[in-house]
Amino acid sequence: MANALSKADERRPSTRPILGCIADDFTGATDLASMLVSAGMRTLQTIGIPETPLEADADAVVVALKSRTIPAKEAVDQSIQALDWLREQGCEQFYFKYCSTFDSTPAGNIGPVTEALMEALGTDFTVACPALPANRRSVFNGYLFANGVPLNESGMQDHPLTPMTDANLVRVLGAQTRHDVGLIDYATLRQGDAAVTARIEALKAEGVGIAICDAIDNEDLFVLARACRDLPLVTAGSGLALGLPANVAERLDHTRDAARLEPIAGREAVLSGSCSRATLAQIEHARQRMPSVHLDALALDDDYQGVVDAALAHAEAHFVADAGNRNAPGPMLIYASASPEEVRRAQQRLGVQEAGELVERAMAEIAAELVGRLGVRRLLVAGGETSGAVVTALDVKGLRIGESIDPGVPWTTALGTDEPLALALKSGNFGATDFMTKAWKLMP
Repeated sequence: MANALSKADERRPSTRPILGCIADDFTGATDLASMLVSAGMRTLQTIGIPETPLEADADAVVVALKSRTIPAKEAVDQSIQALDWLREQGCEQFYFKYCSTFDSTPAGNIGPVTEALMEALGTDFTVACPALPANRRSVFNGYLFANGVPLNESGMQDHPLTPMTDANLVRVLGAQTRHDVGLIDYATLRQGDAAVTARIEALKAEGVGIAICDAIDNEDLFVLARACRDLPLVTAGSGLALGLPANVAERLDHTRDAARLEPIAGREAVLSGSCSRATLAQIEHARQRMPSVHLDALALDDDYQGVVDAALAHAEAHFVADAGNRNAPGPMLIYASASPEEVRRAQQRLGVQEAGELVERAMAEIAAELVGRLGVRRLLVAGGETSGAVVTALDVKGLRIGESIDPGVPWTTALGTDEPLALALKSGNFGATDFMTKAWKLMP
């Protein structure tokens, strides 16, 4: 009997995570987690590095850091701490996730963090592939395209923190790392994973440590994922996550719905700090369909508490005035998003970092009041920095990942909060124009 039980245990899917992921911002973490869930991996996202071991069952764990734009040394230190914790949970392969627009500067942080993770894992080679075809991010001959144009013509050249002025990723990453950077091109990928594996071995023989990988559709990502099966570390946007679960398919429990969430009812709100083109279009669409309040960074600097109090007063009037109505009021939009010209004016007066921190602080304070005092239980947040500030203010310990609203943006339920809370954390560039209005129908 003992032997029979042992053999049964060997066949049973493992409850220890197989894949350990480190994401450099909070919305990027949920983007990655949603891809893993869609491919059949039960996935948890932690908010920062947990102080205790993992308790819930999961096939993959994503540690969400806020390390994209902090000093490189701090980003490296946090990433190594996250790696150490993931290794303690039993993870076997590791994934460093950054944005599909490769957000970084010549000082980092993608290159320095990749170097440090490689050294810690004792590997001399990894890949880099930010492609996410579902959101029109593709890499061809080493050049990154967003929405059909080179990255430096896509609007990312105006990013307030990480302006991207070069679409050539071999050059961009080469400026951030001491490793030689090579290329696995489209023609190689189209020959299949055996050809990619051979190219990896050839690059390693040449002394190349990191290879930029082309990908223009999901099939390219599946091929690349198969070729990466035995790499200790991969680095990518979220797209590569579509193919990795197939490498361990025999160890996953396919009898469970990886995306199932418990239903959560309550008032609804949208908070947006992103200034991306996609989010600005979503806000314009939402403003025509729900009450809204705009937070101006310069006004916050002049009278911070007055602006925050006024926004909350608008929200209270919306939610509480109709409290006796059988039909609960719909979502409320509070946004600090602004055009590139408005952002530049605020940064010139306040400083780049100071302007961003002011908006994040206001959004965090408003989120805490919406949830704690006004009964909001379903919250959509746009922008990576804004999402990080909000989940920290709400003391969210982690997220269970559910169904996607649009590619890369899932609904989630919060772990560790006093009240049940549904969250959708959206990267600025993600989502269709009607994202902020259609999302509510997809959360149970």
